[in-house]
Amino acid sequence: MQLSAKELAALLNGVVEGDPEIQVSRPSKIEEGGVGTITFLGNPKYEEYAYTTTASIILVHQTFQPKKPVSATLIRVADVYLAVGVLLSNFGANDRAPGGVSPQALVHANAQLEEDVSVGPFSIVEEGASIGAGSYISSQVYVGKNAKIGCHALIYPGVRIMHECVIGDHCIIHPNVVIGGDGFGFAPQPDGTYNKIAQVGNVLIEDNVEIGANTTIDRATMGSTIIRRGVKLDNLIQIGHNVEVGENTVIAAQTGIAGSTKIGKACRIGGQVGIGGHLTIADGTQMQGQSGVTGSIKEPGMAISGYPAIRHSEYMRAFVFFRKLPNLVRRLEQIEKWVSPEREQIPDQ
Repeated sequence: MQLSAKELAALLNGVVEGDPEIQVSRPSKIEEGGVGTITFLGNPKYEEYAYTTTASIILVHQTFQPKKPVSATLIRVADVYLAVGVLLSNFGANDRAPGGVSPQALVHANAQLEEDVSVGPFSIVEEGASIGAGSYISSQVYVGKNAKIGCHALIYPGVRIMHECVIGDHCIIHPNVVIGGDGFGFAPQPDGTYNKIAQVGNVLIEDNVEIGANTTIDRATMGSTIIRRGVKLDNLIQIGHNVEVGENTVIAAQTGIAGSTKIGKACRIGGQVGIGGHLTIADGTQMQGQSGVTGSIKEPGMAISGYPAIRHSEYMRAFVFFRKLPNLVRRLEQIEKWVSPEREQIPDQ
């Protein structure tokens, strides 16, 4: 894709400063640049690269005032990161151009594919499955019996969407995600063995959800495991059976959520967080990375940290004392040495 600075400015609602006809074909990092590329300056820490980059165009904030000459053409925008998002979406659009059904795909005769659906090589779409208009199913994807995928979904290679699961419109599912594997349900027996409990529910994913690579979302024992609209999941997340993740919640990598927990709306959950089962997490909760959540959070908007997780402000105050513990121990040992054995003895009564 070749775009001129003038065309990009129109796309991004920006103003060109420099050559409006200069052409670019791909984005680049500002420290790497390259002729024919477009980059951006969003963080002042990288400003020095604006004067040395070989990129042809730089996106900058509309108030940016260079301290040195800049050789690249500038496009001034109101929000650099928002403009970058639009830019990358346009450069990546060709990655999912409709290509029809590959002759190497296996689509059941009773599956329903709407207009402009693409199915890549070695993908399987089982009986009763349906895929909405404009969706792109890459190679080596499995879509189980009676599964439903909405419109304009982007499903990357290696994704497994098991039977009866439902994916909404405009969802993006990255490589090797498993949706609808069995929940972890076993009944202990008197002899110490475990009987498997059948997992007969499904997974329901609403619109505009993005799921990172190698994330797993277990099907419900009964009913549905639910990921509400606008949720963003990072890579390597485990979501247990019958969990519900509220609208517009974001969760970072390596987080695990045990079964039947309900996460509220607009929560922000850091990496490597562990959340116990059968809990309720209030709307707007913020969990710092590596927190361990063992009880329900009832107050909306609370920030929590630590294990077991407590209010973040309390955790930080406690951590001040924790850091002083080694010095306190040394002082205690010195005091013990100063106390003579005779003074430690209690005289006979």
